[in-house]
Amino acid sequence: MNTPLVVDTHAAAAATGTRPGTLRQWLRRGHLTHHGHDRAGRALVDLHELQQRLATKAA
Repeated sequence: MNTPLVVDTHAAAAATGTRPGTLRQWLRRGHLTHHGHDRAGRALVDLHELQQRLATKAA
């Protein structure tokens, strides 16, 4: 298993091309694991988990 690469939703959006609002909805719906908040109050997600979800969704 990969070590989590925890980033905020804006960095995750930039890395994957997914809108930050979409990521926040996936967090609310339980599709992604929430890893707390950064100092600016942005939600933190595991980039590897997000990339895996996107690959599964595309398949």
